[in-house]
Amino acid sequence: MNESTVTVTIYHNPACGTSRNVLGLIRNSGEVPRVVEYLKTPPERSVLVELIRRMGIPVRDLLRRKGTPYDTLGLDAPTWTDDQLIDLMLENPILTNRPIVVTPLGVRLCRPSEVVLDILPGAQRGAFVKEHGEAVIDAAGKRVAGRGAP
Repeated sequence: MNESTVTVTIYHNPACGTSRNVLGLIRNSGEVPRVVEYLKTPPERSVLVELIRRMGIPVRDLLRRKGTPYDTLGLDAPTWTDDQLIDLMLENPILTNRPIVVTPLGVRLCRPSEVVLDILPGAQRGAFVKEHGEAVIDAAGKRVAGRGAP
């Protein structure tokens, strides 16, 4: 893989089904993404701040509750500042929701996984079925009706 030709980056957790499905959709478009396993290699603070800014979402919207220390830390309290929440995401990367995908067309938290289709530079190259068996893309590379298809 030539690093200069990589146009898509995914902040990925291989243990997450949504993240695996997003990675599959990226690859189904012909992209060979840069995969960052953010639990092993968390982004630097400046990178995380920039990702949040480019997604255009509040910091709190990037927090993950399920399977994290969110409740133990009392992160639903409105007294936590954005800077404090970012610090906690860096200290406990599991608090960061995923997958985050960066392409030339934008940055998105791809939940549900179909969100990635809005920012991929290339079209889907064939059928794609999620791990649990739900068809998302048909054999012609088009979104299956009822899955956010235009």
